[in-house]
Amino acid sequence: MNREQPAAGPADSADTTGALSPTARRTFVAGAAVLGGTALLGGAPGASATGQRGPGPVAVRAVLRTPDEQFEGLTDYPFRPNYVTIDANDGAGSRLRVHYVDERPADPAAASGETVLLLHGNPSWSYLYRHVIPPLVAAGHRCVAVDLVGFGKSDKLANRFAYTYDSHLDWLRHIVFDRLGLRDVTMVCHDWGGLLGLLLLAAHPNRFRRVVASNTGLEEGGKDLGPGWQYLATWLQYTQRTEHFKPGDVVQDFTATDLTPEITAAYDAPFPTDPHLHGVRRWAVLIPVTADDEANPVIRDAWRRLEKLRIPFMCLFGELDHVTRGDHTALSSRIPGARGMPHTVLAGAAHFLQEDQAPQFAAAVDDFIRYTAKHNG
Repeated sequence: MNREQPAAGPADSADTTGALSPTARRTFVAGAAVLGGTALLGGAPGASATGQRGPGPVAVRAVLRTPDEQFEGLTDYPFRPNYVTIDANDGAGSRLRVHYVDERPADPAAASGETVLLLHGNPSWSYLYRHVIPPLVAAGHRCVAVDLVGFGKSDKLANRFAYTYDSHLDWLRHIVFDRLGLRDVTMVCHDWGGLLGLLLLAAHPNRFRRVVASNTGLEEGGKDLGPGWQYLATWLQYTQRTEHFKPGDVVQDFTATDLTPEITAAYDAPFPTDPHLHGVRRWAVLIPVTADDEANPVIRDAWRRLEKLRIPFMCLFGELDHVTRGDHTALSSRIPGARGMPHTVLAGAAHFLQEDQAPQFAAAVDDFIRYTAKHNG
């Protein structure tokens, strides 16, 4: 499979969908999202693609924990596990154990005083940053890489509708601020890590020192999705229709380099059964695509703040990313703190550029930290 293209699907049929109007495109994608959230996965009655509920039974949320043996012998992942426990906020008193990597220089005298928060997206986990963390620590920085709820070594929820935009944002806020107490953070956010991280930034700008956005964005639904609509439609169909879903295959398909079987197996490791995959599948249908999406008001409000934000903001994109092709202007042209920053597009890197160009990725983050420390006091 071409590493720059998604798996073939209904949206790739140029003869039937290539000439759709923007309205028709949105309808097509919205239809795929609704089907994906309910019928195709046997969703609960009254549940919408965005997690809202109408009349119907409310499923009890059960917490799933990936067995530790799933993570034994992972390639190039020597980090000691750390855990915090947070409320699931499900009304049933459920608690979630959340995993994070926390690495820092062994010699305190070598510490830079900088904390780098690394947020992954879908369907990856902190394993994505295994080759980014060591050089950043060698440069003196503390690195905290969180496994978001439903991913990696963190707990998963058996009820797929427990995963909503609001719940993900609430969980992340509690993890980063309430439990880890992070301040003066350099946030590196990739993919869905950006959709969450940028909302967190807008709501709590005083907790951040600078931001690196990587192959991500923050768009409300209801607008023309542009050339990326076909990829989104295909992704929605793929995540909901594929019975034996393999996250490792997805990472490989959106990476320019060939990954070893051991690496793809590491991306599969957190998901030993299909219920463990509910968070992965649900994120696809939580992407805002329609004008009445429940996330739109929150995103709109966030942009009112981001468009005034002067915190140093750098985009670090992949030249071969399947949607943006390295075009970061949707972020860099709107956020004041992005003006004059050393935005970087890595040649030969696709969506998961941490796999394609990890040393260059880490160097760009470190250079940005040093550049802004020098020029912004």
